[in-house]
Amino acid sequence: MRSDPQSQHFPRSHAFAMDEAHFWLNGYVNKQNCRIWTEANPQVYVETPLHPEKLTVWCTLWAGGIIGPYFFKNDEGHNVTVNGDRYRAMITNFFIPELNNHDVQELWFQQDGATCHTARATIDLLKDTLGDRLISRFGPVNWPPRSCDLTPLDYFLWGYVKSLVPADKPQTLDHLEDNIRRIIADIRP
Repeated sequence: MRSDPQSQHFPRSHAFAMDEAHFWLNGYVNKQNCRIWTEANPQVYVETPLHPEKLTVWCTLWAGGIIGPYFFKNDEGHNVTVNGDRYRAMITNFFIPELNNHDVQELWFQQDGATCHTARATIDLLKDTLGDRLISRFGPVNWPPRSCDLTPLDYFLWGYVKSLVPADKPQTLDHLEDNIRRIIADIRP
């Protein structure tokens, strides 16, 4: 069997899928994912703050379990969004050390086409770390982004975690982070 992901026999158990998601303190859900279908206009309005507080969380999912969560924060501990520098810092300081705790010589690494994921410096870092076992836009192996069968974080992990996080109505970002950590820690391969 070829270990090439373009082979029809490429086993899913040999791939890491990774991505990040936003978790809002107010429980905000992307309106593109929340639709009301009815014959009559229900006149439903949902008020949300203009800039609700949120956490940006990264994980990688593979047959052996989950690596993460990783919360993007600046040096002062404040929550930040992802850019190329922060993404590479996470890869260098968190992901690569975590990889060293697992036997992953035959595993492939896949990511979507977000700009921070595909910046030249990021691709170079990942190729230096993973060799040709990178499935990414501008990587050694191209893969179509947002294919539902290729992004298990989108079609499983994030939805599952987001459905459980607000159960006890977290009032602070620290409480929200604790909930996310607890829920992800409880997921077993």
